Amino acid sequence: MTGDPAEKAEQDKVPPPGALGLLTDSADGLQDRARASVTRVGIGSNFWTDLYHHALTTSWPRFMGWSTIAYFVINLAFALLYRLCNARINNAADLDLLSLFFFSVQTLSTVGYGVMAPTGHMANALVSIEALLGMMINALSTGVVFARFSRPRAQIVFSKAAVISKRAAPPVLCLRIANARKSAVLAVDAELSLSQFVIGEGGYPTRIFTPLKLLQSRMPELRFIETLAHPIDSNSPLALLNREQLDATYAQILVTVRGTDEATGQAVLSQHAYEPARILAGRRFVDMVSQDSQGNYLIDYRRLHVHEREPAFDS
Repeated sequence: MTGDPAEKAEQDKVPPPGALGLLTDSADGLQDRARASVTRVGIGSNFWTDLYHHALTTSWPRFMGWSTIAYFVINLAFALLYRLCNARINNAADLDLLSLFFFSVQTLSTVGYGVMAPTGHMANALVSIEALLGMMINALSTGVVFARFSRPRAQIVFSKAAVISKRAAPPVLCLRIANARKSAVLAVDAELSLSQFVIGEGGYPTRIFTPLKLLQSRMPELRFIETLAHPIDSNSPLALLNREQLDATYAQILVTVRGTDEATGQAVLSQHAYEPARILAGRRFVDMVSQDSQGNYLIDYRRLHVHEREPAFDS
């Protein structure tokens, strides 16, 4: 992770492939390194047994799309059932399928305008079943929609890259986090870990997590921005690993932030991963805070991801 900077401008443009500490970001952008695909084998489909979890975690467009399809299919099924059973529905001319579909919609939603009404035991029996099913569906749908809206989500933004400042001794790995909400996150607990795939006992690949000590892992609040710093000293595992070793073990630096939302009182959790290509040495973050002539502070969140070369690395 450590090494001397390039002495010439040409060497600085093309970093040597060795230590991670010599990496720069002279290119216009950094491409995420392709990862080996992982396939799960031996786990059966759990869609129906874990339907509530799927309903909570799927995207809003997918959730609304499948809900609309299910609503249409259920009403169409009951409309066909009314027709097959020759159920008598007043003002539904000749068991017209479209009329029966709209009658099913009114029954399932418990609207019941009264224009169309069931007549006879068969029709009333089917209506009773559909009304019961409709009350259950409405209650479950209301609960799922409320849970999706009320689920706590942390609006914590992580810098796209982590930087290694080599002006200090030892070098320091730094990354920035920002709170995108007006309300603060209280009792913040940050954790930094090195994730690697290694060959364990018996020759099987195993994922291990090595803690990376932060200079300040606990904060009373996160109201605007904070910088998390890990010193790469002799006790840091990053001091003993070069780029090839990190690549060979599919290494990632994971940062996890926990806290309590000031407005809702709910626990929030957010995580981000940095691959070796996203860790840049000889860089520092630019300042996000400025002050106007009246003494008011301005925080420019557009500069959260902006970093610059340290003066010592200019040549």
